[in-house]
Amino acid sequence: MDILKEVMQAEERIRPYVHETALLQSAYLSQVGNANVGCKLENLQHTGCFKVRGALNKMLSLTPDTLAGGVVAASTGNHGAAVAWSAKTLKVRSLVFVTEEADSSKVEAVKGYGAEVRRHGMDCLETEIHAREYAAAHGMTYVPPYNDPQVIGGQGTIGVELMRQADRVGAVLVSVGGGGLISGIAAYLKSVEPGVRVIGCSPENSQVMIQSVRAGRILELRSLPTLSDGTAGGVEADSITFDLCRELVDDFITVTEDEIADGLRLFVKTHDMVIEGAAAVAVASYLKIQDRFRGKNVVIVICGANISPVTLRKVLSPQ
Repeated sequence: MDILKEVMQAEERIRPYVHETALLQSAYLSQVGNANVGCKLENLQHTGCFKVRGALNKMLSLTPDTLAGGVVAASTGNHGAAVAWSAKTLKVRSLVFVTEEADSSKVEAVKGYGAEVRRHGMDCLETEIHAREYAAAHGMTYVPPYNDPQVIGGQGTIGVELMRQADRVGAVLVSVGGGGLISGIAAYLKSVEPGVRVIGCSPENSQVMIQSVRAGRILELRSLPTLSDGTAGGVEADSITFDLCRELVDDFITVTEDEIADGLRLFVKTHDMVIEGAAAVAVASYLKIQDRFRGKNVVIVICGANISPVTLRKVLSPQ
């Protein structure tokens, strides 16, 4: 499996459709850590999240006949929205399964992009298994959220953009759920900038990939509720991202729910833009280990902006 090749193919396929998101130089975060900090603004991507890169690349890799059969996805929100948007862009049918407790605002967003939405299961992994089985039984194509070479390749195009936008990146902080985003970015960056340190960031309440890498095998662990719902849930037993994370990620950091909320509030206040909990995980991780980056060029991947108004109000106005 050549993920670098997948990234380069994805760069050609999806470039006409996706934004090359800005790398914002953060005066505040740079000053706090005495470093040169850039924020890769995937919160300004289509659907407000990086996920469209992988979903669209997967669909564009299919034959026209296969694509015409329609696509199926499983998602708590961001991946579902990405599949729905991509399907609408390519004019094909999409069906998205979400967990029973999926955020209602994200579900409505998925429907708004034209997908049919059905609820199934309490955990992301359970929902994914059901969606895969449904697709196979109905002649449709399942688009995985992370466990797929083309999906990983699509997410890796963020790394391609970073090399056009930044000089000698010393470290990149990336939020980790299933590991597709960090695997794609790391595969590309380490091929062109071998010295770059790639740091995976997760909430303490849901760190399945981190604990699996440390254990040397994929673990079945329950996740506690977290503000970072975009990274929550289990990891498929055969996920190709596991070996990629073990090989390519230099370090892992976890942050508490209070630290995530603090990171989100700080970013909104100092950058005048909304981010979601998963993006705040990377911000909070930088703040937690900022001493490591003094004098270096650092990139924080701001992976998304999709947070419900109710949740945002609670975070911005804590009791």
